[in-house]
Amino acid sequence: MTERPIIKTTKGMPASDGAGVKLTRLLGTPELRVLDPFLMLDKFHSDNPDDYLAGFPPHPHRGFETVTYMVEGRMRHQDNKGHEGVIEPGGVQWMTAAGGIVHSEMPEQEDGLMSGFQLWVNLPAAEKMKPAAYQEYGEAGVPADEREGVTAKIIAGRTSAGVEGPVTGVTVEPFYAELRMAPGAVFEEAISDEKTAFAAVHSGSVETGGMRLSEAMLGVYGAGKTIRLKAGPQGARVMLAAAKPIREPIVWGGPFVMTTEGEVRQAMLDYQQGRF
Repeated sequence: MTERPIIKTTKGMPASDGAGVKLTRLLGTPELRVLDPFLMLDKFHSDNPDDYLAGFPPHPHRGFETVTYMVEGRMRHQDNKGHEGVIEPGGVQWMTAAGGIVHSEMPEQEDGLMSGFQLWVNLPAAEKMKPAAYQEYGEAGVPADEREGVTAKIIAGRTSAGVEGPVTGVTVEPFYAELRMAPGAVFEEAISDEKTAFAAVHSGSVETGGMRLSEAMLGVYGAGKTIRLKAGPQGARVMLAAAKPIREPIVWGGPFVMTTEGEVRQAMLDYQQGRF
């Protein structure tokens, strides 16, 4: 089958969010604003507590989903719908903000390495106002597709080997996985170009789609039927994502992502008046 080439690469740019948490933004930058249906991808990685201790105090969202995946460290989630949990290494939190939610994400540690990714996934207009929801899975709840030199932790979607992630029932049919690759190891999976796809490197490097991606780089895949990655001499940890594009207008208003400016204004008003 035709291997999908890399048609665009970006290097993460320094950013700050929450109460001053230092991040590297790979998607949602001037160079790559949106990759429908993906809205934003942040990598957080620091062993300096000053970079992350302030965390993300209570703040609102509407109109999309946030996906937090921990590589190292511990983060506590709480929201105004009664959900609470601590995400640890290899764990994932999939929060559907939809019609509105107020949540916080605060470090459950005072020192040590805090590392992982947060991905924002858009919702189609018909689902932007549905009830908010929350799913959390520890590493034991995220199944692994074990291949020669590769452990693929499958968060959402199903591999050709029949390994299926715990997150299901999402309209854009996402495939989301962390690939833990030994030096020179190869991971190949049929992911057709009906889905937008990218690879984001946490550490190490990979050769994929005719390009080399190193730490904190993102590569966007073009047309084809198969995605193939080969780890560099130091091995690699990579997030691989794919999902069906929504092809609807995207209107941002800070933590709100809707399809019209009027809907964004309404979201701001609803939050201010305590209707979340």
